[in-house]
Amino acid sequence: MAGMNAEHINPFLVAAAKILKDMCMIETKMGKPYVKELDFKDDTVVIIIGVTGEMKGQVMMALPNHVACDIATKMIMMPITQLDDMSISALSELGNMILGNAATLFSTKGIGIDITPPTIGMGNMSFSNTFSQNICIPLIYDDNKAIEINIAMKE
Repeated sequence: MAGMNAEHINPFLVAAAKILKDMCMIETKMGKPYVKELDFKDDTVVIIIGVTGEMKGQVMMALPNHVACDIATKMIMMPITQLDDMSISALSELGNMILGNAATLFSTKGIGIDITPPTIGMGNMSFSNTFSQNICIPLIYDDNKAIEINIAMKE
């Protein structure tokens, strides 16, 4: 399994922090990166977006249900206590904006990537891949809420 270069992780983190600040008015701080198996609990919402082009892989943004509701509330600007079609659509668009912004950042470095439409998973899930390790970087806000950015890429 190939490892990942920090230069290939940073654009995703920069894009996520920028979009979360611009769209949700939240400031995030980066938690400690670690290698993670792709197992998610029952109360997790996962935004899955594939990456193709000069780099290949996927990014999975995992949010506990209460964090997903909080982010959707901030995006839609009305209280969301249970995810519905509108809030799922908002979370999908959040994934699109983050990965689209990351694609722009990669293009400034001469790396061309495309993204797939987002898929939303909810509940107990596990995934495996054989082409790259999955690096998980938590983005923390409000001291205890976290969005896990899971990145598995190869050049």
